[in-house]
This record gives sequence, C-alpha cells and structure tokens, in this order.
Amino acid sequence: MAQIGKLGVKCIGIIGLIFLFSCSSEEKKTPKKPTAKKSERKAIKRPTFSSDSAYHFIETQVSFGPRVPNSEAHLKTAFYLENKLNSYGLEVSLQKAEVVAFDNTVLKIINIIGSYNPDSKKRIMLFAHWDTRPFADQDTKDRGKAIDGANDGGSGVGVLLEVARQLQLKKPDIGVDIFFFDAEDYGQPSDDMRKRKAGTWCLGSQYWANNPHITNYNADFGILLDMVGAKNAIFTREAWSMGYAPQIVNKVWGIANALGYGNHFNYQQTNHVGEDDHVYINKIAGIPSIDIIQYDPTTGNFAPHWHTHEDNMAIIDKRTLQAVGETILATVLNEVNQ
Repeated sequence: MAQIGKLGVKCIGIIGLIFLFSCSSEEKKTPKKPTAKKSERKAIKRPTFSSDSAYHFIETQVSFGPRVPNSEAHLKTAFYLENKLNSYGLEVSLQKAEVVAFDNTVLKIINIIGSYNPDSKKRIMLFAHWDTRPFADQDTKDRGKAIDGANDGGSGVGVLLEVARQLQLKKPDIGVDIFFFDAEDYGQPSDDMRKRKAGTWCLGSQYWANNPHITNYNADFGILLDMVGAKNAIFTREAWSMGYAPQIVNKVWGIANALGYGNHFNYQQTNHVGEDDHVYINKIAGIPSIDIIQYDPTTGNFAPHWHTHEDNMAIIDKRTLQAVGETILATVLNEVNQ
C-alpha cells in the first residue's frame, strides 16, 4: 500500500434555529454512522466462501519469498497465479512491460488478468496488487530487506483467487475481471533524500490504465482489495472512494453490514489513503472504483505491521478473510439481473 495522507476531519456548527454553516476544526471527532438505505437493509443471501482456501493461497504466495519485480520469487509467483486462474476456467491475459521506478531501476512487470464470462457486456472489475515492498522502510531493523507482504498484497490476491474458484462453481450470469496489478509497492520511501517524484507508486495499474489489455475496456465499477486479511481489521469509507464512487461504497458497506460484518466495515469517512491502484483506475480509466483497505480511524494510520517485517502469516486471520470474501461475492451475485 502506498504512502498515506493525513486524516482530515470536519465538523458542522449549528447557528440559530435556521441556518447551517460548515466550519473547519483540528479537533478529531467521530462522525455519526449514517443510516443505511432501505435497499441496503434487504436480506442478502450469504454466499459460500472458503477462508481456508484464501488462507492457503496467501500462504503459497509467501512461500515463494518477497514478490519484488525482477526477482526469481516474482517470476515463480506470476506462473502460479496464471495457472490458478486458468485452472478455474478464467481467460487469462499477461500484460508484460518495463517501467522505471523512483530510483531509475527498470522493472519488468507483469499485470495478470483473469476474465470470467468474457462475452458478458455487464462486467465488474475486482483487483489487488501482487508485488511486495522491496524494503521495510517503516521498520526499526533490516529496513533494506524486502517484506513478506502476507497482508499487503498477499491477502487481496488470496481472497480474489477464492472468488475465482467460487465463480467457476456458481457460474453466475455476469462478467467479472480479476486483475493482479504489479509494482504497486515500489514507491519512493518517505525518508528518501532524493528529490520527490510524483506517481512512483502503483506503476502496474498506471500502465494498464494507459494501455488496457482490451481496447475500450469498461466495467460497471471496480473494487480494490488492499490489506484485507489482518485480525480485527477495520475498513473505513476513504475519501478517494467516496469522491469517485460513493454509490458503490454505500452498496458494498450495506451488503457487508447486512451480512453481519459491521465490526469490519465501518461507516466512518476518513481522508484519502494517498496513492493506491483505484486512484488511477478512476482518474485514467474512468471506471468508478473503491478501495477496501485496513485503516485505523483512531490513529489515522494503517496497521502497525504496515511496511515492516511483521507483515507475515502470523497476522493473517481467517475471520477477516471470510468477512471480506463473503462481502465481495455477495456484491457480485447481487448484481446479476440488475
């Protein structure tokens, strides 16, 4: 996950009995939880999703080692992901390219795209990044070594592989494209002394947005999964998502709460998360997309293990994977015939 913006908070002051004026405040306040719309309260059928399978998919990725572009582990993982998507009957495209990182390293990247029911005009885009941070710049030790990225990268991919497996079994009449974007986490560290460079994160999604694998590709909406596997993870409604696709945020959060996962899907709106893949899918590709990402509204930061060596299998929790996986599948299945 890319660098984070500061948590912005606004309050509303009531003046007199008639007029309402907006005001800025440095004091942190927790916004009231919005009331879910009636359409979001309707009964949602709980889909079958195996958190055991999702966990195994994450474990397998981690077993290859850090998935840093230009490494052997990176190539082994690409081969594994391609084969898994193929095995579930998806039509797989590999988008290979060379991009230049913040330190002028030329990265050989591979965007991996699996299409379920490719002839369907109604499509949903689901995506995650599959690479890992090449250095632990938020750690106090071994900062120059790559991280395992069990949660940051691995968890989103693991959930989407299980979604692909379930699509093969359920065969819903809808099109779904699963994207594994590369080189999301090769961004410039905050403590790097070189001149700051814009756009150093999310290199794979930037490349695809400018060079889609299918001419004039489009989808009704997109959902990004980033850091979705840690114990007690909280997902707030972040500002980029609310700015570009508030209706999709409310749809997904409503489904999650209807399934009983309000402890994970928090209605609080928080500031944008900096650069993440959904930003470029919105800005360049023009597909309304949201980000399901772990965020702690009390600290205004990501999880303590973010970009450290503690981001390993020890912090992955199957209950969180279950909550996210069921929510994503229910969202997809709820779109059939709509």
